[in-house]
Amino acid sequence: MDVSDGAGRWVGLGSRDAGTREVAMEIIRQDVMNRAEGIGPIRETMGQFPGGVDLNDILARLLMLSKRCPFQDVREKCLQVLQGVQEIGIRIPRPLGQGPSRFIPETKILQVSKVDSKTQVIFEDTFSTLGRLDNISLVMGFHPQYLESFLKTQHYLLQMDGPLPLDHRHYIGIMAAARHQCSYLVNLHVDDFLQVGGNPKWLNGLEGAPQKLQSLGELNKILAHRPWLITKEHIEHLLKAEDHSWSLAELIHAVVLLTHYHSLASFTFGCGINPEIHCEGGHTFRPPSVSNYCVCDLANGNSSLDEMQSNQLVTDTSCEVEALMEKMKQLQECRDEEEASQEEMATRFEREKTESMLVASTEEEESAPTRDVSRHFEDPSYGYKDFSRRGEHVPTFRAQDYTWEDHGYSLVNRLYPDFGQLLDEKFQIAYNLTYNTMAMHRDVDTSMLRRAIWNYIHCMFGIRYDDYDYGEINQLLDRSFKVYIKTMVCSPEKTTKRMYDSFWRQFEHSEKVHVNLLLMEARMQAELLYALRAITRYMT
Repeated sequence: MDVSDGAGRWVGLGSRDAGTREVAMEIIRQDVMNRAEGIGPIRETMGQFPGGVDLNDILARLLMLSKRCPFQDVREKCLQVLQGVQEIGIRIPRPLGQGPSRFIPETKILQVSKVDSKTQVIFEDTFSTLGRLDNISLVMGFHPQYLESFLKTQHYLLQMDGPLPLDHRHYIGIMAAARHQCSYLVNLHVDDFLQVGGNPKWLNGLEGAPQKLQSLGELNKILAHRPWLITKEHIEHLLKAEDHSWSLAELIHAVVLLTHYHSLASFTFGCGINPEIHCEGGHTFRPPSVSNYCVCDLANGNSSLDEMQSNQLVTDTSCEVEALMEKMKQLQECRDEEEASQEEMATRFEREKTESMLVASTEEEESAPTRDVSRHFEDPSYGYKDFSRRGEHVPTFRAQDYTWEDHGYSLVNRLYPDFGQLLDEKFQIAYNLTYNTMAMHRDVDTSMLRRAIWNYIHCMFGIRYDDYDYGEINQLLDRSFKVYIKTMVCSPEKTTKRMYDSFWRQFEHSEKVHVNLLLMEARMQAELLYALRAITRYMT
């Protein structure tokens, strides 16, 4: 194995066989030490190593592996190689972020060395398949059942047989993530795009991509920000283009990719996901400014000032959970005593939809996306707008007229075999996931709360369930929570740690991540329903 051979240099480290990993690690160690010894001691402030760009990249990846690889032998040997390089006198990198998330203290997130056997298997499978255990997976690791379904679905979407070529899949992922300025996902898929043989010229900007992919820009834009505007004419334009038309199967694959990465961008921003350690913004070769850097920090993690401040945060929220549980109890009693008429239910939906427009998604002014990300899409000024702005009126989407279960599922399964089943399982797991807990309370039925969150998101997109009393939403979701939901779902790039901290202050981080899974899946399903309905209308 030649460690200079692109991504292939690390493949052996993902083997289930310890002997194969040992051989691969020894070849990497020898190559790294040969390069390091050829450079010699570096005592001055570090400039560019002679021929050292490759070595820097390798050292950064070794740092990532020493912290993130689920195989203990690989973690330990990567650490030993870094120590050996440092002893020669060459500066080694250190992590910039404090763990996978800016919002959640590293000590609260599962460590790769301290997980149960089921999660360990999931982590090993992920690492063997992708060559990495990314920060999103680590944060989702709070909920192993969901993580397993998510990774299976994403693997099928990106790597298994399907209508679209592999490079197109990753490029569509880049286009979708870029709509929300999600540089984390863009950077991951730029690397993956190049690994599967993608044309680097496409990365210079959307205008450098094939016309067929460029034509997807309008659908990407509308799906991400105003999916209720999608019509069968948008679908017809893509399917009947003269020289670069899409097939129905290709378009279904593309739509699922777009909605997957729009919603995953919401999760990424909603959980404050940090750059990967080996990527830009995830490490530095500069020495720490406060005290001398010790290589042992690679294994132990550095203490975070933000984390200490977070632990010291004391807010008077002692009654928050009890008040919410009492409201749930009262609403259940009201349900048992009387049922509102259909007219009243419709009125409550319209009232909630109107009120959702008045919830500001952020207090910050809009900012233009950076050129680095915006080159992957058109019309950067296009964003989320509430339904009734400037007199715009959108008819309510009655969920019973076009449901995922009765219509969307079968359409996806017919044109993209087996994938509808995977998607359905993922939706069901996210919606039904419960540990029957609320903060410090046990044996709590949280179904009412989970349904309120899911239906509020669909309400923001104009989707109404006839059998749901939307009056419950205002009872269960307070204003700070609604601000967080609307920002994360509609303008995720504007989500802040203050917003994350301000809702459900007594709840565990795992419960807030659970909320983010609900938001992500509800958003994806809402986008899909509009797109699939338009495709169905075109077909009929």
